[in-house]
Amino acid sequence: MAKNPKQTSSKIASIAGQTLNNPSASKLQKQLAASALSQRVATSHTSDKMETIAAKALDNPRSAELTKQLAATVLAQATK
Repeated sequence: MAKNPKQTSSKIASIAGQTLNNPSASKLQKQLAASALSQRVATSHTSDKMETIAAKALDNPRSAELTKQLAATVLAQATK
C-alpha cells in the first residue's frame, strides 16, 4: 500500500483519544475519532465509507463542533 503523507496531528490524535474514552460521545464521534487515530501511521488511508460518513457529518447543520472537527480531519486525509 502506498504511503499517505497526510497524517493526523498529535493535537487531533489527543482529541480523538479523549473522544473514544468519553462515555457521552456519540457513536458517530467515536467512529470519526477511531478513523482519525488510525491515520497516525503513513500506511493507513480513509476508506470510502468513512469519507461518506464524514462528508454527511460536515453537511449536517446540527453536528457538534467536535463532530465537524473530527470529520474534517478524516476528509483531509482522504487520498482522493
